[in-house]
Amino acid sequence: MHSSRVLPRGNEKGENDVDKTQDEQMQTLLREISGLRTALERLAGPPPALNDWEAADCFVWAPARRHLQPVPRPNRVELKLIRGVDHVRDILTDNTVRFAKGLPANNVLLWGARGMGKSSLVKAVHADTARETGIALKLVEVHREDIATLPTLMEILKVAPAPVIVFCDDLSFDHDDTSYKSLKAALDGGVEGRPDNVILYATSNRRHLLPRDMMENEQSTAINPSEAVEEKVSLSDRFGLWLGFYKCSQNEYLDMIDSYTEHFGLTGDRATIHAEALEWATTRGSRSGRVAWQFIQDLAGRQGNALAK
Repeated sequence: MHSSRVLPRGNEKGENDVDKTQDEQMQTLLREISGLRTALERLAGPPPALNDWEAADCFVWAPARRHLQPVPRPNRVELKLIRGVDHVRDILTDNTVRFAKGLPANNVLLWGARGMGKSSLVKAVHADTARETGIALKLVEVHREDIATLPTLMEILKVAPAPVIVFCDDLSFDHDDTSYKSLKAALDGGVEGRPDNVILYATSNRRHLLPRDMMENEQSTAINPSEAVEEKVSLSDRFGLWLGFYKCSQNEYLDMIDSYTEHFGLTGDRATIHAEALEWATTRGSRSGRVAWQFIQDLAGRQGNALAK
């Protein structure tokens, strides 16, 4: 006759306590893992937003989200309305067409007088090239304060399904500004080289993108002063084309006025409009494409013309 073995109640309680402790430890571990995952995601930043290349021809780089923001209605004028810069217009157009067709082309620095249409020319040539060639050429504008993020942008653009012009407007660098190194890396392309489908166009009011006193300061504190200055000056050398813009003559200024008045159907005696345009330029202290456009806006407003582009 066999007797059944009965475990003492104390042992059952002990096993239950062990199971409960293990469950609590597991829950604590899971919470810690979840917290660690959240912290890592926060450090990594938000995931890149999907970029819809079909949404527009022009985009603005938004580095915080690693996103290209479409610009459905870019602020630009027709290429035929940009006067007084025929030579640089033809050079930039030829370079852009070659790039769009997959042929060798150069990065371009458009430098010189304010208000002479440097940025307007870039946007107009982009639109004209896309229309004339039928190629889906894209333009991505990078704000001055986002230059340091150019390497990240290049990683995104190298897999773009179309050729892309990266456009940096009003470019210059001040004291203690090291973001020029990111621009230099983007122009050179580093070990991998610049993506074949990407080219950089930049505008600046000065030919050498860094002020002279900044270069002299680098020279005085560098181990090898000559190499420090060479590095600074060579930033502009990374642009294969330098296109200079100069103050326009009175005849060129009035030619801009005539072009605008004819295009927008503005009325009035030509001599009277010229006299008013010259007086307008005198009050502004200069003649330029920007001043001409500001006068046209004033004239159109007085005539009740909405200037539909």
